Amino acid sequence: MSKSNFSRRGVLKTGMVASAGLALPQYLRAQESGFTNAPGASEVTLGFCVPLSGPYADEGADELRALELAVEHLNGGGDGGMLNTFSSKALDGTGILGREVKFVTGDDQTKSDVARATAQSMIQKDGAIMITGGSSSGTAVAVQALCQEVGIIFMAGLTHANDTTGKDKRANGFRHFFNSYMSGAALAPILAAQYGTDRKAYHLTADYNWGYTTEEAIRSSTEAMGWETVNTVLTPLTQTDFSSYIAPVLTSGADILVLNHYGGNMVNSLTNAVQFGLRQAQANGKNFEIVVPLYSELMARGAGDNIGGIIGSQNWDWKLENQLGARYAGTNAFVQSFGQKYGFPPSQAAHTCYVQAILYADAVTRAGSFNPCAVDEALSGFEFDGLGNGPTLYRADDHQCFKDVVVVRGKENPENEFDLVEIIEVTPVDQVTYPPDHPQFAGGALGTCNPGA
Repeated sequence: MSKSNFSRRGVLKTGMVASAGLALPQYLRAQESGFTNAPGASEVTLGFCVPLSGPYADEGADELRALELAVEHLNGGGDGGMLNTFSSKALDGTGILGREVKFVTGDDQTKSDVARATAQSMIQKDGAIMITGGSSSGTAVAVQALCQEVGIIFMAGLTHANDTTGKDKRANGFRHFFNSYMSGAALAPILAAQYGTDRKAYHLTADYNWGYTTEEAIRSSTEAMGWETVNTVLTPLTQTDFSSYIAPVLTSGADILVLNHYGGNMVNSLTNAVQFGLRQAQANGKNFEIVVPLYSELMARGAGDNIGGIIGSQNWDWKLENQLGARYAGTNAFVQSFGQKYGFPPSQAAHTCYVQAILYADAVTRAGSFNPCAVDEALSGFEFDGLGNGPTLYRADDHQCFKDVVVVRGKENPENEFDLVEIIEVTPVDQVTYPPDHPQFAGGALGTCNPGA
């Protein structure tokens, strides 16, 4: 086998079969084992499907770093990270149920069809028993549907659209990351306090499911406090220059621009907005403001000085435990492990993927089985702590995690390139919790787990 068939660190690339006599038959033996890709006695394979190209590539690269770290800790390497702070004590550094954890990786290119094909190859050719990763809700929904069809657990990575645990929820899928509704519920009171209730908003929205649900959530929460929405415009996910979309904002009568963009899209649209002078403009007798509902430290680094003063929300921040204390235990342990390995703090994308890998391994261990239905039972309704977000619930109704939401603002004068945002508030979980039948999550049904047999 040529060197080109291997990814970095010697991990077999998706599409290549480690042993022609093992991987494919293993997938076909579901009827014998009772579930798809039952592992052998010594090893178990996980599939990491992340964007390593496309507009969300920075998040994908950080996810992969964290997932490699999680595997190291599960196999007893390093300092153990959050295994030492996790409220569940089932994991002991001997792999998962005594099997050494292996993994395969693939680039989903931030494209739903590519993500599905990549995950399918991992399952069929490499024998992956769980798939995780991804930084787009479009890819998450596609891979989650595939995993439901074939009988594999999907531990969603960075996916924020309501749809993932709303109309497109599946029994074989689980989301640790927060969602659009939660961002709206956390941000609205702070936006009202900062900018007032008499505001006119103009939305630029990424043209896919995450953009739609984020716009809906922010519109609903801000209109309820008195804001008026003057226009909403969809922008292609492939767009790199947003100048033609920014220009009309200046004559729209709006005094707030909401950028429902993520990753490279947000960096580019925010940069264009600043270049057009929106940060210095006035409208309706008020200073013009820009809001980015969801952003990360990685995006802040890409945006540079333009991020100063911009309010948004995050799933987690690497400074949480230092600034807000023991409620967010696990944060420092993860930051230390990640920093020692890679030389810089982890992003929220890295954190959520690391946690998902640990939660999957823990659920298998507590259940005593890799069967997806056993994992479903172990995770549904599971309450845990010590993984950096404070007390957290994996709700059984929709497989959505409920926890505190972090509201941040870009620092005007950052001390270094890794400390670009400040935590301005942490919204308690009770304020972002909603009933399973909330209108923003209407349609679809969780269904029942599929073991694939």
